[in-house]
Amino acid sequence: MLELKKVCKTFFPNTPNERKALIDIDLKLEKGDFVTIIGGNGAGKSTLFNSIAGSFLIDSGNIILDGQNITFLKDYQRARSIGRLHQDPLKGTAPNMTIEENLAMAYLRGVKKGFSFGIGQKDRDYFRDRLAALGLGLEDRLKTKMGLLSGGQRQAVTLMMATIATPKLLLLDEHTAALDPATAEKVAELTQEIVAKDHITTMMITHNMQQSLTCGNRTIMMDEGRIILDIRGDERKKLTVPDLLKMFREHSQKEFDNDRMMLS
Repeated sequence: MLELKKVCKTFFPNTPNERKALIDIDLKLEKGDFVTIIGGNGAGKSTLFNSIAGSFLIDSGNIILDGQNITFLKDYQRARSIGRLHQDPLKGTAPNMTIEENLAMAYLRGVKKGFSFGIGQKDRDYFRDRLAALGLGLEDRLKTKMGLLSGGQRQAVTLMMATIATPKLLLLDEHTAALDPATAEKVAELTQEIVAKDHITTMMITHNMQQSLTCGNRTIMMDEGRIILDIRGDERKKLTVPDLLKMFREHSQKEFDNDRMMLS
C-alpha cells in the first residue's frame, strides 16, 4: 500500500545550519496497517509526514502509494488520496464556513466529476448520519460555522473530513495533543472506530507512549532521522512502556528525550 525507498531529506544543505532530517528511510505498510510513531525531539516524525504528504520534495528516494509513484506529485494532487490531521484543531478547516460546507469540500475529494458544490438534501442527510456516529450532537449543527466549535468538536469534524471520502492513507500528526485529556480520549476512540470500520491504512504520530502500544498493530520509533525500531505482532503485545524505553536506549545508546512525551 505505502512504500518508502531510501528516502532522504536535508534542510539547509551546505550551510552551518545543515540538518539531516531523514536518512535512508525504508518503510513498507500493507493495506489496513495502523502504525503508531514515536520519537524524541527532532527525530524526524513530522518531516516524514511532510515528505509523504508532499509539503516539500525529498532529496532522494521514492514514495509509492498503492502502486503509484507519488514522489514528484504536488501536495494538492496527493491530497486526493491522503487524509491528514494536524495537532492544531484550527488547521485543515475553513472557520468562516459551516460544518456542512466544510464536509462538502472534503467530500469533493472522493467524488467523480459531476458533483457540484451545491449541497442537496441527500448530501445533507449523509453528512448528518456520519456526524451522528461521533456522538457529539453535531448532526444538529450543520449550519454552525466551524470557528464556533470547541477544539475537540473541531478536531472530530476534521477527522470526519479526512475520512468522509475514504483515503488510501490517513496521517495523524499528534491530532489529540492540543486537547484536554477527556476530549483527547474521545477523539482517539473515534479515530480507532473509523479506521477499523473502513480499514484505512493509517500512520499516527503520538506523544503518548502507552497509546503507541495499544493503538493499531505496529509501532515505529525514530531517532535522528532514522527508524530504529519497528515492532509488531506478538513482540509488540508483550511490551510495556519501560520495555520500550529500554529498547530505545539499547538501539540509540542514549536516554529518550522528549519533554512533551507522556510515559503513561
